[in-house]
Amino acid sequence: MAFRLRYQAHDLELPLGEFVVGRSTECQLSLDDPLVSRRHGMLKVRRDGVSVQDLGSRNGVVVNGAKITGERELAPGDKVTIGSQEMVLSVAADVRPAAQAGEDVYRRATQTLGAAYVMDLRSAVEAAGGVPPAAGSRPSAMADPPTAEASRSVQSFQLLGGVADKALAMGKAEDAERILLVLLNDVLNRVRGGQQIDPSVSEPAARYAARLAGATGKASWSDYTFELHRRLRRVMPASVIDELYVGVRKLKNPELAAIRAYLETLREMASTLGPAERFLFQRVEGLERQMALK
Repeated sequence: MAFRLRYQAHDLELPLGEFVVGRSTECQLSLDDPLVSRRHGMLKVRRDGVSVQDLGSRNGVVVNGAKITGERELAPGDKVTIGSQEMVLSVAADVRPAAQAGEDVYRRATQTLGAAYVMDLRSAVEAAGGVPPAAGSRPSAMADPPTAEASRSVQSFQLLGGVADKALAMGKAEDAERILLVLLNDVLNRVRGGQQIDPSVSEPAARYAARLAGATGKASWSDYTFELHRRLRRVMPASVIDELYVGVRKLKNPELAAIRAYLETLREMASTLGPAERFLFQRVEGLERQMALK
């Protein structure tokens, strides 16, 4: 049995396991609501049912108008209120024909509203004969052709990026952020784990993060680009720097720790940089000065 959560105009398919709702972007469903705690409540999704529990939130979890204590079993049609946000549980039989699998993956990508949805998205894509959203490849000093894994990740960016581009064009920055969040976090987490990511993957990841920085005003996305390239020990491509110069004008309270740590890494690499890379290095230095003036 497949369960869904109706929230605003979205029908979110609930993957089996724990589905956390809160204000943190690390939650499966992130709510921008001052009445919502960072990790507010959790849905436990099983094949035969769904339960909800409060995670020690400030304002509690309400089911059908009554605040709950402990864990509460839900029935289809039950209304769950977290902060001022109302969600409704429903059941949907999964009877989609295989021929519609690719289209379904695309639709589900537009419904992605949380970081831990990555495993469900991977499963759906792989089941459709598609591509997993994250990949790594061996480091190389030469410009090797992209690995098969990297090529699949590029296709993932094309799949999700096309949806995010439409959202950004419509001024729906939060929708674009939610669509890309899983894939971008997965790329960075792999790099944090010591994997080398092919430039054909790291460049679109950084470029989308830079676009999100400008669209949302969140400095965390510009910090993403600096950390990604610092850990990879690479000079940012011009396309990413261009996006950052546009985006930093709209940042709210940017911090300089991430860009300064990246600049320190570039200074360590300075003797190995060619003329074109040194020019890009100088542009990043100019970006730091611009951010310091905000």
